[in-house]
Amino acid sequence: MMSEKLEKATFANGCFWCTEAVFQRFKGIYNVKSGYTGGFIKNPPYREVCQGRTGHAEGIQFDYDPSIISYQELLQVFFTTHDPTTLNRQGNDVGTQYRSAIFYHTEEQKQKAENFIKYLDSEQVFDSKIVTEVTKAEVFYPAEEEHDSYYNKNKMQGYCQFIINPKVNKIKQLYQDKLQEVYL
Repeated sequence: MMSEKLEKATFANGCFWCTEAVFQRFKGIYNVKSGYTGGFIKNPPYREVCQGRTGHAEGIQFDYDPSIISYQELLQVFFTTHDPTTLNRQGNDVGTQYRSAIFYHTEEQKQKAENFIKYLDSEQVFDSKIVTEVTKAEVFYPAEEEHDSYYNKNKMQGYCQFIINPKVNKIKQLYQDKLQEVYL
């Protein structure tokens, strides 16, 4: 049952097909949308973003019910499903459009993100220092329709098999109790 008090979250951690496939599987997360944020032109097209010409990151934006899944839990999922120590790169995807970024909507989100990064660094959870940027959320431009639920519609495609499947399998192992039954 969805609460009346939904909050918004915006993350970028590599290809938005991957990020979308991960977050849309969790209970309490709604309206997951791939898109572009953090750039310097209006209404950027996919081709321009992919070529690194707009300054935007491929990201996702969604609503979540904090009574079902907390922002802290969202941060855990975010950091579990990508390498936050590689600047402007996730695997073979290279460029500022694939940067690791948290776009906060409230000062509380900003503080939680910054504190979580400090904690992960102090505990040396990763082999290198975290380079994830924490930036105020501004305009989020939804991606073109063909990107909506890309993984769910194209599971047999090579990129989905080799890049996204391992991320989805990882969350199934780590967060089974937090996933929607339809995705188990």
